[in-house]
Amino acid sequence: RSCILVSIGGKNIMLDCGMHMGYNDDVDDELEIKAYYAGHVLGAAMVHIKVGSESVVYTGDYNMTPDRHLGAAWIDKCRPDILISESTYATTIRDSKRCRERDFLKKVHESIERGGKVLIPVFALGRAQELCILLETFWERMNLKAPIYFSTGLTEKANHYYKLFITWTNQKIRKTFVQRNMFEFKHIKAFDRSYADNPGPMVVFATPGMLHAGQSLQIFKKWAGNEKNMVIMPGYCVQGTIGHKILNGQRKLEMEGRSTLDVKLQVEYMSFSAHADAKGIMQLIRMAEPRNMLLVHGEAVKMEFLKGKIEQEFSIDCYMPANGETVTVTTNPSVPVDISLNLLKREMALGGPLPDPKKPRTMHGTLIMKENSLKLVSSEQALKELGLNEHQLRFTCRVQLQDPHSDTDTLHRIYTHLKSVLKGYTIQHLPDGTVMVESIVIKVSSSTEDPNTKVLLLSWSYQVKQFH
Repeated sequence: RSCILVSIGGKNIMLDCGMHMGYNDDVDDELEIKAYYAGHVLGAAMVHIKVGSESVVYTGDYNMTPDRHLGAAWIDKCRPDILISESTYATTIRDSKRCRERDFLKKVHESIERGGKVLIPVFALGRAQELCILLETFWERMNLKAPIYFSTGLTEKANHYYKLFITWTNQKIRKTFVQRNMFEFKHIKAFDRSYADNPGPMVVFATPGMLHAGQSLQIFKKWAGNEKNMVIMPGYCVQGTIGHKILNGQRKLEMEGRSTLDVKLQVEYMSFSAHADAKGIMQLIRMAEPRNMLLVHGEAVKMEFLKGKIEQEFSIDCYMPANGETVTVTTNPSVPVDISLNLLKREMALGGPLPDPKKPRTMHGTLIMKENSLKLVSSEQALKELGLNEHQLRFTCRVQLQDPHSDTDTLHRIYTHLKSVLKGYTIQHLPDGTVMVESIVIKVSSSTEDPNTKVLLLSWSYQVKQFH
């Protein structure tokens, strides 16, 4: 139960803190907010928030695997300064969805065939509809008669919103919607509390999904003592909940009033969770290409493992702050600059590669500002456009060395030595008695006081533009 405060470009934005349902909240003119489809549940969205040249993506809950009623989350290559991602399943890689569905149906069918009752604790929206579609289709195909029930009222509400926002479901459901609404179930009826005591097999979807309270816990208490019965946990359970305890093999549970509950029914875990697994999180990072990563909504040990994987694979910093902790990320804002065609042609003529945003390179030119925009041009063009004169400075230094030979011999020996050690440089011995290494000029003269002392004059030029 935590929300996130992002301070970006002088603005403060609170994420995951709820909203005024039915209200249009005013958004700052300098904020640019874009929503992306997140899968997870109907209407779930990731947000890309941009202020000036700085940006952040917050995923909320998302699922990178398409299912029977929703598509997979997606995002374009927005390259945010930081991507804040949930990490519920930081170390889990789920098996094939088809295998999980087959195993789920097999377990339910076997339990029904031996006269048992099957409890499926779910949350009201999302996995509930997914598993209802799965069982509805299976019951129709197998012509099964055992009743399937769903917590009263929730089916009707969910169906209403699924009809209203059918465009947010997957392609298959949208296509068949005209002929048949997939959420009007023929085999699934509303559940009444008294049905839990009915004899014979049945399947019940009840809330909440972690068996920590409510109708699902009440039914579990009634059915726990019969080994014919079964509970299938289709999603994540927080530590301390009954769901978490029975998944960890606990067979005696302390209930309220110091009573003890013996768990004899079969306990199965089949992850139909709508959260991204470790593979899905890595997939999203590859899609968005963030400069930094921040993990939330997970367990510390598992997050630490994923953090290491992210830093190793993507060579970016990854953070996992505790509640109340602040993370500061340094940004390098991109400044758009126009480059003159002449300068590009000149760089190409020198054998340089074509510009590539992933491989920064140095370009030799002059940056000028005209009409509130920056432009990179050649030095000659900059001088011309700005009406400035070019100034050339020469720098000279003196080096003394002891050599009894003549000035000409000394210079020749320097030339020979430089040729042997400076491979790949242009070195010339000119007729005027000088040696040139690229643009550096070397001259030799004897000292007036001592002919064996030679004075090397080194001179090089440096172009400086006079800008005001």
